[in-house]
Amino acid sequence: MTADSNSRTIIALGLEGSANQLGVGIVKHVYPDGIPADAELRPEMIELANVRDTYNPPPGEGFLPRDVAAHHRSTIIDLLHQAMEEAQITHKDLDCICYTKGPGMGAPLQAVALVARTLAQLWEIPLVGTNHCVGHVEMGRAITGADNPIVLYVSGGNTQVIAYSQQTYRIFGETLDIAIGNCLDRFARVLKLPNDPSPGYNIEQYAKRGTKYIELPYTVKGMDVSFSGILSFIERIAKNGPEKYAPEDLCYSLQETMFAMLVEITERAMAHIGSREVMVVGGVGCNVRLQEMMGQMAKERGGKVFATDMRYCIDNGVMIAQAGALAFARGFSTPIEDSWVTQRFRTDQVHVEWRT
Repeated sequence: MTADSNSRTIIALGLEGSANQLGVGIVKHVYPDGIPADAELRPEMIELANVRDTYNPPPGEGFLPRDVAAHHRSTIIDLLHQAMEEAQITHKDLDCICYTKGPGMGAPLQAVALVARTLAQLWEIPLVGTNHCVGHVEMGRAITGADNPIVLYVSGGNTQVIAYSQQTYRIFGETLDIAIGNCLDRFARVLKLPNDPSPGYNIEQYAKRGTKYIELPYTVKGMDVSFSGILSFIERIAKNGPEKYAPEDLCYSLQETMFAMLVEITERAMAHIGSREVMVVGGVGCNVRLQEMMGQMAKERGGKVFATDMRYCIDNGVMIAQAGALAFARGFSTPIEDSWVTQRFRTDQVHVEWRT
């Protein structure tokens, strides 16, 4: 049974700017037999455009929300034109405009939401507020083909182990304090590593040259993890004993310890629900060593790991368009008066109506 017996196409524009990455993406969803009324949505996904620009502060410095928001405001119109040209469409071809409603940094979220809200009214196109975390998950599913995996979502602002059940992405475990990406970023500032292309990437390159493992605090509490203690400890030894500990060995030890913590709680979640699939998403998911460790664990359990490259791991507009288009296909849209943003928008607060 289908809601529409004819072929249906949805073209969605996605705007992402919850942190220092500003992304504009356009996707096309094709339903050859129409949108099914009582089955999971599995459209053919065609990526029409995926453009991005990054705000990078000087080495040793973090990024302030006001500076990131200023970057987004000055860049987004050019990126929008670039994406539309790459997709070879006009605004008249769009069915919906999707934007990141949260979570994220307040000022950058507001800057991008303002543009989305303005375009929706100028072009008279429905607006779809999208959860950033769900965007990562849905983009990962679309790219990797993973069926129903345990999801490890690791980024600068989030660290979660997620499993799907009853139209909700349920959080099995998460960080009790700071996200793993935030931990890596802050330690990169201690070492004065560049922010280009990202602090985490530069730590990964240093870690590849590390040869000596330094014992660091390992904090797993049930299904949750804590990174603030390990950060305080490694910051102290890096500052007080620079002649004793090589930066490469510190980066190597930090990665090995934190990634082992993530592997432990992910494996526990797999055992709980009987899954043999793991999908790693989010910016830290680009890390090859994390993928290797997760892959080894999955292989020992007779399973496999799914991951994406930097085009989709790092924040991008396509993932917002992907998740938003699925919600839009189920009739969801965001009224202008409700098109606010929030820094607190948990993954398990979203009704995943497009899955069964």
